Amino acid sequence: MSAPGATAAPAARRRWFRDWRVWLGVVISVACGWYMLRGVPLSEVIDAMSQADLLPLLGLSIPAYVLSVWLRALRWRHLTNPIVSIDRPTLFRAQAIGFMVNNLAPLRIGELVRSWYLARETRTSGASILATVVLERVLDMVSIPLIAALALALMSTGADQGGMIAQGSMILAGIALLPLVALVLLRVAPERILAVVRFFAQPFPEHMGRWLEGTLRRFTSGLGALSGGRHLFWIVLHTVVIWLGTATVPIVAAVWAFHLDFGGALQTLAVCWLLLGATGVAVAIPSAPGFFGPYQIAYLEVLELYGVDSATALGIGLVVWFIFWASLTIQGLVVMRLGRRSLTDLTRGPSKDPTSEDR
Repeated sequence: MSAPGATAAPAARRRWFRDWRVWLGVVISVACGWYMLRGVPLSEVIDAMSQADLLPLLGLSIPAYVLSVWLRALRWRHLTNPIVSIDRPTLFRAQAIGFMVNNLAPLRIGELVRSWYLARETRTSGASILATVVLERVLDMVSIPLIAALALALMSTGADQGGMIAQGSMILAGIALLPLVALVLLRVAPERILAVVRFFAQPFPEHMGRWLEGTLRRFTSGLGALSGGRHLFWIVLHTVVIWLGTATVPIVAAVWAFHLDFGGALQTLAVCWLLLGATGVAVAIPSAPGFFGPYQIAYLEVLELYGVDSATALGIGLVVWFIFWASLTIQGLVVMRLGRRSLTDLTRGPSKDPTSEDR
């Protein structure tokens, strides 16, 4: 008789194969690949990449990505502390594994995997841990338009360019604030939200209503950081350092490595922050695992606005993406192997029920 895991993994792969969202992501990545290569000779892209100083780019980018994952683990600690005290190494491992799975598997299931992994490692409610991940993602969504707004404040662009980016930033800010407002309401008035859920659950079997209410209560307990205090202070501080610090370093390093000149240090920093905001939006778009396609389009569109030729812009997008993908993937693989886990084991876990209590 075969082990349960031996049949569960192929079943999960079959579900992915039949999921229309997987194919939508593949189609979008292929379309982006066609769009960014149209009219741009591949030989010119390769030539632009060959002229870059890759050694300092690698020397700055790889440590920045490692530090970024560690800082995210520190921020996550303040999100999870209202539920249970978790040591930093465990949070780091979960973060690293989540990034790796996002780079290798479809549907961004790395977020579910790290929730499930952390819940299992700490014997904590999966729904509560998942709530902290949702809150973390919402914080990042809010950060993206704020980064674009900060970039606009530092740069002296033409009215058309500045107006276009400013309008886009305001739209994104409004969209990003909606889930944050919803989470705050769920935290400050859980009983009212639960009453609404119970009302709409009436037509369904009673056990489904009980399960939904219990899951929502555990989810709400994961929003404790929204209550304020020192946890909220450190969450905001870590978010600022992550986005304006470690996430910016690889982009600045790429600008130096490709010998681009935007007219001064502040102008260069502003363009890098616009690139960061654009890639933040791009990776939220459905795509193949690893965000290939939308990631490069972000670089192409932003850099062309500032006079960078298409071949160089695309070359930068490809190099920065590859270093990002390889650094986070290898880091996750090392953590996974040191913990004697397998990718099949990790990706099989969320298919059971990522919001259940793993006790």
